[in-house]
Formats: sequence, structure tokens, C-alpha cells
Amino acid sequence: MKNLTCVDWVRPFKVLLTSAVVSLTVINPVVGTGIPNTKTGKIQQAVAQLQKSDQRWIQINLAKQNLIAWEGNKPVYAITISSGKRATPTRIGTFKIQSMHKVTRMRGRGYDVPNVPYAMFYDGNYGIHGAYWHRRFGTPVSHGCVNLAPNHAKWLFNWSKVGTPVVIQK
Repeated sequence: MKNLTCVDWVRPFKVLLTSAVVSLTVINPVVGTGIPNTKTGKIQQAVAQLQKSDQRWIQINLAKQNLIAWEGNKPVYAITISSGKRATPTRIGTFKIQSMHKVTRMRGRGYDVPNVPYAMFYDGNYGIHGAYWHRRFGTPVSHGCVNLAPNHAKWLFNWSKVGTPVVIQK
């Protein structure tokens, strides 16, 4: 009977292992680069990059119903929000503030609200704004926007500018 030495079985094992890694890299090239290929992974990567910078950015956590204003890796303001309810959820992802309005009118299916204060739109009609018509912050009640108490919306509006990154995660 032949005695197997380390050299006899290690080489085929190395070849098999190398083949598996090469195959996985060809099938899913993301595995080889370490770049996340999911929405959650992309959001986490954006947060990591923003925290390495010195720029201002906004992080919204839907599970915790909170918003944190950051300057690089330093939190400068944190508040409780109300995001979209189950039927009209707030979209997750990475965005940038596209337009800012001290006062605007918001209309949609089932609502028409005048004089909405400190609105900052980041994805079409989705925005961060003051909400004077309810006090249920900490509870998802909106039609997809991120509601803040008007005094907090004013602070965030004055701190932000068009182009400020907005990261929304679950």
C-alpha cells in the first residue's frame, strides 16, 4: 500500500481550490474585487466613502426613524423623522439634493398640502421637508417623503445645499 505524503495530496487540492476561485470570479466578478453588488452593499460603500471625506451628507435610517447630518465622519445633528408608511414607502438608496424650496405645495393621490416648509427634493417628488400637520415623528406616516418637525427642517435646510448627498437605508 502506498503512503500518501503531504506533497501527493496538497498539489491537487491547490489546483481544485484555485479553479474554484477563478470560476467564481468569472461567474461573479464582484467576488474578486470586494465591491458589494447589492443595494445594501452599495449603500454601505457610499457611507464608508462619505465618512472618509470632509463633506456634508445626510443619513436616514428607516428602521430607527432617524436622520443624522454628518460632516465627514462627525455627526453634527440628529433628529427623529417620519418616513413613508407601508403602502407608500420611502425609497432606499443614495441620492443628492436636487432642489430646495423654503415653501412649496405638495399634491398627490389623497393629499394636497399648501405651505410645506423647507422642502429638499432628492429623487423626483421624494424629499425631506417640514411637516406641520402631524406630530407622529418616529412613526412611518408619510406618502414616501421624509417628514421633520418644521424647526428641524429649517436647520437642515440652512445647513444643506443642492448636491448634498442623502443616504437612505433600512
